[in-house]
Amino acid sequence: MFFAGLFAMYFSLRAGAPALWESEVVVLDVPFAFINTLILVTSSFTAQFGVFAAERLQPRRTGASPVKWGMVEWFMLTYLLGAIFVSGQMWEYAVLISEGVTIASNSYGSAFYITTGFHALHVIGGLLAFLVIVGRAFAARNFGHREATGAIVVSYYWHFVDVVWIGLFVVIYILR
Repeated sequence: MFFAGLFAMYFSLRAGAPALWESEVVVLDVPFAFINTLILVTSSFTAQFGVFAAERLQPRRTGASPVKWGMVEWFMLTYLLGAIFVSGQMWEYAVLISEGVTIASNSYGSAFYITTGFHALHVIGGLLAFLVIVGRAFAARNFGHREATGAIVVSYYWHFVDVVWIGLFVVIYILR
């Protein structure tokens, strides 16, 4: 519901100032955002591989090959990809600010930073959740269904965050 409200805000502001949107979207680096999006989407796959390992009750790797990785290794790779995504967002913010697009500059800047910023906060929350799940895997004497269920729940959240970003990417970067 929260993100539905953000989408509604974005579309309402855009409908009220179409000329502003046309002039502001030209500063967006669509290829960079697309690569950053691919990184986040890839992290959904690595998270799911971690879930498969958790469902096998395999917390850690049984060999060097990624085929033998456990939940911890897959979730740490997911964490890394998510951190790269957030870093990419911060880089994009720095570039846009240097070009005069700020949260206070106009309604486009406000809509852009509020929608993408709240998404970034949700990604950071997911990254923290992955660390908690990995920590629980190390703390557990016997990795069992309780730990696997935690991994599954965090992956649901992560997949949702990814789907929301795909929607944001399409709306912000593709639908000009």
